[in-house]
Amino acid sequence: MHIEAGVVEGAKMLLSYGTATVVFGATAKVAMDNIKENGLISLILKSMIATIIVFFCFEVLPHYPVGISEVHLILGTTIFLVFGIAPAVIGLATGLAIQGLFFAQFDLPQYGINVTTLLASMFILNMAVKKIIPAGTAYKDISYSQMLKMSIVWEGAIVSWVAFWAIYGQGFGAENLANIASFGGAYMSVVILEPLVDLAVLSAVKAYNKKDSCNFLFDKKLCKA
Repeated sequence: MHIEAGVVEGAKMLLSYGTATVVFGATAKVAMDNIKENGLISLILKSMIATIIVFFCFEVLPHYPVGISEVHLILGTTIFLVFGIAPAVIGLATGLAIQGLFFAQFDLPQYGINVTTLLASMFILNMAVKKIIPAGTAYKDISYSQMLKMSIVWEGAIVSWVAFWAIYGQGFGAENLANIASFGGAYMSVVILEPLVDLAVLSAVKAYNKKDSCNFLFDKKLCKA
């Protein structure tokens, strides 16, 4: 989902600064809500674990350049289900920043674009989950079909944002549209894999957590609706 350098240039980069400001503002809002509900220490620890997972996905797991971006297995739905929306968006933003600062400095100019793509997609997922998972259902009890719907929303939002940035930066030329299509097709293949990872994680939660309440390191909705 990293937009390639040069796709958006010059004055057009100003939009990414604005969108990044918006998603950071939304992040601050959900972080404050999380602190009120769970406490600051819980949020810090969950965010640190989420950051490590995101960084692992970016730097350790295989990733392939396709068209105007790269195909990653980011495990966004997994992080969301296990830790909640606030640690998820903080982990995504921090993991992306660490990668750019220490391992891929060429991505830093595009940080506003890439962080918008990830965080806005996570907020879209958060809204969709309220419709996908019925009230009264703990996350550990959701089905594969529900997981698949979540994955489609998450991956689909990322592809849509990448397509937006590519068209915004390069227009509707045939080559640009072909690159977007190739990226989108490749990225949506992750839709099949991610729910399987999520179900494996949720099965582990069921096996080792027999109570209706979760450890403070995990989102309360994971174990009890």
